[in-house]
Amino acid sequence: MILTPESLVTIAMSNPVNVQIAARLPSLGLSQCMLTAGCLFQAVWNHHSNLPPAAGVKDYDVFYFDTDLSREAENEVINETRHLFLDLDVKVDIKSQARVHLWYGERFGRAYPQLETTMDGIDRYLVAGTCIGLDPVTGEVYAPYGLEDAGQGGGFAPIPRISSLTSSISATHHDALPRCIYHIYVQTLWMYLRGKWY
Repeated sequence: MILTPESLVTIAMSNPVNVQIAARLPSLGLSQCMLTAGCLFQAVWNHHSNLPPAAGVKDYDVFYFDTDLSREAENEVINETRHLFLDLDVKVDIKSQARVHLWYGERFGRAYPQLETTMDGIDRYLVAGTCIGLDPVTGEVYAPYGLEDAGQGGGFAPIPRISSLTSSISATHHDALPRCIYHIYVQTLWMYLRGKWY
């Protein structure tokens, strides 16, 4: 399918959890706040596979950018977020992209550059088709590598196009590539067995 920003939003919002998160996020008053990653592209893959829109969504990632680089400031936002979405019974993983470089090296064993914007964090996902963000205030979609790969439905593209930042590991999806490869393998096998591969 040809995936446009409008159709992406429509499919992503077929997941009622995305609807609630997008509706409530602005109340936190966070700068450059975006819903991102799996809760968006997974909805598209599920749409291709006739699965429920929330199937396979491990957590709901939110990026924002705070010039206060203290751990205390981020922890305050994390606690506010946890309280705001407590009734949804899902994990909302929120991180300030301004301070990722402060903890990434210790956690993952490699240096991480200081980011200038929330979008910089989205740019650094390993697989181009997963580099997607949604601004809950404006409804605008940020997709630096386009939506073609996401529109392939994951399994419909035998090999994911890796972004130019392959040497960098995403701060929130350190294991994203193995999961994507597994999804592609399973989807491809499923289509082959049903005689739909072409």
